[in-house]
Order: sequence, then C-alpha cells, then structure tokens
Amino acid sequence: MLGAIAGDVIGSVYEHAAIKTVDFPLFRPNSRFTDDTVLTVATAWAILRDRPFDEAYREFGQRYPRAGYGSGFRNWLFSDAPAPYMSLGNGSAMRVSPVGWAGTDEAHVLALAERSASVTHNHPEGIKGAQATALAVFAARTGASKGDIRETIASRFGYDLDRTIDQMRPTYAFDITCEGTVPAAIVAFLDSTDVEDAIRLAISLGGDSDTLAAIAGGMAHAHYGTLAPDTIRGVRDRLPSEFIEIIDEFSERYCP
Repeated sequence: MLGAIAGDVIGSVYEHAAIKTVDFPLFRPNSRFTDDTVLTVATAWAILRDRPFDEAYREFGQRYPRAGYGSGFRNWLFSDAPAPYMSLGNGSAMRVSPVGWAGTDEAHVLALAERSASVTHNHPEGIKGAQATALAVFAARTGASKGDIRETIASRFGYDLDRTIDQMRPTYAFDITCEGTVPAAIVAFLDSTDVEDAIRLAISLGGDSDTLAAIAGGMAHAHYGTLAPDTIRGVRDRLPSEFIEIIDEFSERYCP
C-alpha cells in the first residue's frame, strides 16, 4: 500500500509537467499526496472498518476536497444522489492496491476489486482495470514470479504486456483511461529492479504520472517487500497523521 502512495507523491509534480527520463529527484519541495492517496487510504479504511466503499470515498473525498479529483468523480463526490457514472477512467485502479493485500484468494480479490470500482467506475473497462491491478498486487505478494504475473494478467484481461518501457516511452501520451494506464503501469513494474525504479519507469512515460506510478508502485512494493528508508520517510513526512494511522493499522493486519 505504501508503494502506491509513494508513487502518487513522487509522481505528483510531473502530472502536468511530463518528463521522458528516469533521471530526476524522487522528492521535490512541492511533492504532495493527491486524490490517488486519499482514495487508496479510503479503500484501506473501508476494508478495516467493513464499511461500504462509496461511503468511504465520499467521507475521505469530502474531507480532502482539493486533492485533484477528475470532474466526474468530483460531481459524484458532492452529489445529493450519487450513482455510478460508467467511468472507464484510471481512478478505479489507482485506489485499489489494498484489495490485493486484504484478499484471501483470487476470487475474493476479483470480487472485492469489482465492488470497489463499481460504486463509481461501473464501465467494464473501469472494473477490469481495478481487477487487473488488484490481482497483480495479490499475485506479487503471494510469491508469483514476474513471468507468471505477466502471463496471468495478459491472458485473463487481454492486456498487451509484451513490450518494454523503453519501447513504449517515445510514443506514449497522457491517457487517463484504465486501458491506457494499467497495462503501462504493469510493464513499468515488470521492467523494474526495485520499488523506486518501478516508480521512475512509470513516470518516465510522460503520462498521468502520479497514477501510473501509484499503480506500478503498489505492485512493486508487493513484489519487492520494502521501500528504501529515505523513500518511506519522504512519503510519511508528507501525509496527515490520520493517513499514517490507517496505513500502519492496515499494514499490521494485512502486510506482516
């Protein structure tokens, strides 16, 4: 879970200032958490408290209203009668990493991911993106090899994962859909050597950097098991205390 949040914080300054390199400082003075972190923490909180996902997303989203939500989600967030709005955006995938830790088996992960997505992103691609991300996290944290993860996700969800970041980078453009974001983030994880490298590779695509890095970072943390101490400190120093409390409680229960 912290890997996803690290990706969001590190990628935050590049979302509207795209770069095509891995050579950049992980943290800048204006690095901050965005909607990816708020809703990832909300997902963890919903699981911990056995609360509906839509209730969690509205509670946390309204508490942090300037975190950078997309227009569709913002309208849902402040609606008097919120209803799923058939989004196929990458918001369903950016917030789902806790599901990959809390799920007990593949079927449970897929069902829980669908529940988390469908309260807003009930388009088939929105659900698919959340399920693919959560399943990759689950597979990584339960010891599957990168090769097995590549094969499982590609065969189950039809994503093209037979590329490298170096091949994708020159032509990759900003894309907020699950279809355009999730496979690219998975490739960043598959190409990486550690969590920080996965985050750098995702950001280097020059796209929706915080979300690409959040998705890749969540998978990488599940696979590699740890982040560098400086990365952990850099992230935690930028989070409100209530987020840290939820992260720590979730980690103690699900990420021993």
